[in-house]
Amino acid sequence: MAKKRPAAKNAKSQRTPQLNNGEIPVVGAREPCPCGSGRRYKACHGAAAAHAVTEHVRRPFEGLPGECDWVALRELVPAATIPLTLKDGLPEGVPSVTLVTVLPMAWPALRREDGSVLLGLQNDSTTGDLARDMADTLERALVAEPGTPVPARRVPAEGPRLQDLLDTDSVFEPVVHSGFEFWIPDAENAQNASPEIAASLERANAAAIPTVKLAGVDAAYWCETPDKNHLRWVMPHPEEKLLDALARLHAAGTSSLGEGTKLVGSFRAHGLMVPVWDLPTGVSADDVEKPAAELAERLAAALATDAPLTTEERRARAGLTNRQVTLS
Repeated sequence: MAKKRPAAKNAKSQRTPQLNNGEIPVVGAREPCPCGSGRRYKACHGAAAAHAVTEHVRRPFEGLPGECDWVALRELVPAATIPLTLKDGLPEGVPSVTLVTVLPMAWPALRREDGSVLLGLQNDSTTGDLARDMADTLERALVAEPGTPVPARRVPAEGPRLQDLLDTDSVFEPVVHSGFEFWIPDAENAQNASPEIAASLERANAAAIPTVKLAGVDAAYWCETPDKNHLRWVMPHPEEKLLDALARLHAAGTSSLGEGTKLVGSFRAHGLMVPVWDLPTGVSADDVEKPAAELAERLAAALATDAPLTTEERRARAGLTNRQVTLS
């Protein structure tokens, strides 16, 4: 005969001593719930965490300096670094905190031997709020043993966000790199890196698309691919208004960046739009600096226009809408 379940009152008495100030630790979805109920975590106290995952934060980087660049580095740029300023200053023993696009073996963060912290941006979110997940990683990295990576974990649905930990008045200036040598403190002695990191570095460098950040406009990134080059430009404007403005320019024949270039569509990423231009292979980042600045002026004027779209502009808008791809 199957064993009888303990009475409800006994189950309650078994749960209570395992609680820590009334808080239930986060564990794997299929593991027994720490409350002692005998049920799996996902069917017990994990139900609230599962619900939190569905509540996706559309603009996780909103309120941070350089929101558009955060989006670009998360989705479009292979290799870049940016020093971060913490709201409460650096803890003792932590000389610096640096945001990086990605780390070896996709580590969420790394505490180097000298105590400095590298925080990876291109990682998965477990709560639906990338800013909360990265804040959890950052807090763990600040107290990790020097010389150790910070592993991924299921992040509690409640907790601080990056906006709570970072100085939101600080300057956010990405530095784009041609490769991932910034993983290694002494890049000239890269041969001394562990075999795992050396192999990861080789693979990452081989796959990296050459990318350059334009100097004259915000959050615009030129990149080179075998068939053609592109300009990907993350913009902060509301999507509907930006689509109207781009449609006005497109219908007027003024949406390009010069001869042989073409506005071909856009990405959606973390609540922002990223228009994309195709460029001929010979067109470099320097070549599009001036055309991009001129386009920014035309776009500003189009954004300030409230007149209804014409038939031709509506047709152009429909074409742009059909060529949108959602990244996140």
